[in-house]
Amino acid sequence: MTSSRQQIRQHIRQARNALSSDQQYQASIELISQVNSLPDMASAQAIALYIATDGELDTQPLIEALWHSGKKIYLPVIHPFAKGHLLFLEYAPSSELCYNRYGIIEPRLKKEAIIPVSELDIIFTPLVAFDKYGQRLGMGGGYYDRTLAPFQGHNHGPKAVGLAHDCQQVSSLPTESWDIPLQKIVTPSRLWQWES
Repeated sequence: MTSSRQQIRQHIRQARNALSSDQQYQASIELISQVNSLPDMASAQAIALYIATDGELDTQPLIEALWHSGKKIYLPVIHPFAKGHLLFLEYAPSSELCYNRYGIIEPRLKKEAIIPVSELDIIFTPLVAFDKYGQRLGMGGGYYDRTLAPFQGHNHGPKAVGLAHDCQQVSSLPTESWDIPLQKIVTPSRLWQWES
């Protein structure tokens, strides 16, 4: 019998939360070189990331490295009016941050900091689990699936790249019709790629 999505979420969240602070730190440093090896990174200027929570791979060292190389970083914010959708706001060292309804850190909403999703070069997405086919299992809210859906199967718009610890890989995931597979997933040890 295959595991349900909820069972997989629970199992993988426990696995990544069991990583020691040294393992988390090492993974966050190794992630920087893996991300920098992506062919799309050289030309990318507007990059969406997120602030890690619940044992996710720590993105702060990567964010700081990208700031240092002159890239602009944007973070997701839950859309205040369009239910289930995300906005992306510029994140700078001076940005004011707050907690959203899920307890996740995001920038305080400011109209002038918003970038249209279509103008992002890369969206690095969080995920709970992934499989060898590029399927991504998130927390179940569907925010990233809705964000990426308009660009699926097109050559324009942002490239979506998943970020995960190596322990978040499973052999295969149960999927739903709305799930959007990723073409690339980066872990601290390697880059996974699939054809579109």
